[in-house]
Amino acid sequence: MRAVLFCLLTLVVQWVHADPPEFAPVRPGVTLSFPRDFGAHPEFRTEWWYATGWVDTPDGKPLGFQVTFFRSRTEHDPKNPSAFAPRQLVIGHAALSDPELGRLVHDQRSAREGFSLAWARTGNTDLKLDDWRMVRESSGAYRVTIRSSELTLELRLEPTQPVLVQGEGGYSRKGPSPQHASHYYSEPQLKVSGKVGRTGSIPVAVTGSAWLDHEWSSEALQPEATGWDWIGVNLNDGGALMAFQIRAKQGGKLWAHATHRDAAGKVTRYAPDQVNFTPTARWKSPRTDAEYPVATLVTTGPLRWQITPLQQDQELDSRRSTGAVYWEGAVTVGRDGKQLGRGYLEMTGYVRPMKL
Repeated sequence: MRAVLFCLLTLVVQWVHADPPEFAPVRPGVTLSFPRDFGAHPEFRTEWWYATGWVDTPDGKPLGFQVTFFRSRTEHDPKNPSAFAPRQLVIGHAALSDPELGRLVHDQRSAREGFSLAWARTGNTDLKLDDWRMVRESSGAYRVTIRSSELTLELRLEPTQPVLVQGEGGYSRKGPSPQHASHYYSEPQLKVSGKVGRTGSIPVAVTGSAWLDHEWSSEALQPEATGWDWIGVNLNDGGALMAFQIRAKQGGKLWAHATHRDAAGKVTRYAPDQVNFTPTARWKSPRTDAEYPVATLVTTGPLRWQITPLQQDQELDSRRSTGAVYWEGAVTVGRDGKQLGRGYLEMTGYVRPMKL
């Protein structure tokens, strides 16, 4: 008995004196390298691969979809040799926006990495969470498989354009201090094919376009931040638009940035004072009482983009996995009454301040 107690005491002492992990910092001047940077970066605190898109069914019905895989490095002692040590967590979110239903259909999963049940591998995109998968094939196309009791997504996302590196060569500032930043690139105008379905329906063939973001950081948000508003848009002329703002807890804009790649491939980047999000319509959630600016006028320099939701209720409750509630929805983008593209709008920190 004393031997057992001694072993337990030794484990407790080791746990108390465990060394906290040192998270890799995001630094300017680091050149992204592909295909290596398509894969995971386990030395950083937080990372996500985020695919959103619009698809059409054979009868022309529009649907929005979102698939996100998160990798989170924990505070656990990295020297612990146990296979059960939760060094990395893998989290998945999936959602389908169907105007006929009037709300999101969504599901979420989470697991510690290991035991062939969950992983985020280095070297190329290879993500697994039980039977949820996102894999980048040798052709550059992504194979996405989501099967759950709520929805089914079996999609192929095929690149049609070069990678769009965000910020300064992939170094994306999120505030005035250099440490508040991420490494960030996008893949707009992905050609989508596959099948989509929800509970009680047979999956149907769909085609459309998607946007993929990959971002990793260790300290993205400054303490004064409560959340962000972000859009990624595939423009009808073949161009791409990304814009975001970081909001302050006291209200107002802490930081902002935007990137516009036109149909000819010319890239224009906009500084914080050139980017503004001005709400034009709000929606109040009957579940959380959060009020979201679901329609917004986004200004990037001289250009104005009116954002309009596919449906108002696109709130996603992920408190069982990431602890956050956020609005994540399909939107159209227009100007002077003309539709210019389709994309996704993400809004966080409206229920409670966002923590990464």
